[in-house]
Amino acid sequence: MKKNNFLLLLLVAAVFTAFKSDKPAYRLFDKEGKEVKYSKMIKDASEADIVMFGELHNNPISHWMELEITKDLFEAKGENLILAAEMFESDNQMLLDEYTEGTIQQKNFEDEAKLWKNYGTDYKPLVEFAKGHNLKFIASNIPRRYAAIVHKKGFEGLDSLDQAEKALIAPLPIDYDADLPCYKAMMEMMKGMGPAHANENLPKAQAIKDATMAHFTLEYWTPGKLVIHYNGSYHSDNFEGIVWYLKKQNPDLKIVTITSVEQDDITKLDDENKGLADYIICVPSDMTKTY
Repeated sequence: MKKNNFLLLLLVAAVFTAFKSDKPAYRLFDKEGKEVKYSKMIKDASEADIVMFGELHNNPISHWMELEITKDLFEAKGENLILAAEMFESDNQMLLDEYTEGTIQQKNFEDEAKLWKNYGTDYKPLVEFAKGHNLKFIASNIPRRYAAIVHKKGFEGLDSLDQAEKALIAPLPIDYDADLPCYKAMMEMMKGMGPAHANENLPKAQAIKDATMAHFTLEYWTPGKLVIHYNGSYHSDNFEGIVWYLKKQNPDLKIVTITSVEQDDITKLDDENKGLADYIICVPSDMTKTY
């Protein structure tokens, strides 16, 4: 019996040592903080109308997971999959269409589109996947010049736009709840930096982005389709931001949210990160960055 107990202890020690020496690039949790399998998330996402992927813009695991999830959702949905992204502004939709449909060359697209500095490493693989599989890619975000107007003048600043310009943003007036926690927290943060930073239009500029991304996502979605939308996590965390606007327009939508967080220890999800989304991708804090 003693020999058996000794062997059992050796086995437990070996398993524990193997676990401790493992270096996973991420762990996946549900909103309650329970670790879940990737396949569970994909099954849930494939049955949704809209999947919101909240990324950390400079995190390579976020970007790799975006591509992997997109590939697996394509396996499930085929031509019924639509891609959409904060990283492309609505006035670049024609360019994006022309490139993904093969009308213009890659050089023309990349020279003329307003691309983020990390496009080549982080978003180009998604665009090329859409192009290679004849999938629609939505440029969902508001042109930054119009968000800048809201930051300076409030929503009223958009009233002077003509109809062609207004077609590039969410229909006005948009719903706005200054007490929504994501906007309230933004305002409180700015107040904490001093009176010079306490601009009440800052959360409004965030809201017009969220409303516009929701608007264009729904403009292209129809029943039976699945839109996967890539955005900074703050635009969809806590089921607010874009998700709030989507639900305002269509309360019956099935939306699955995914977010990305960084922790020093990823063996369990920190309490502060629970409830951020339906699925939480937890990445080590010392993960290398894309920029």
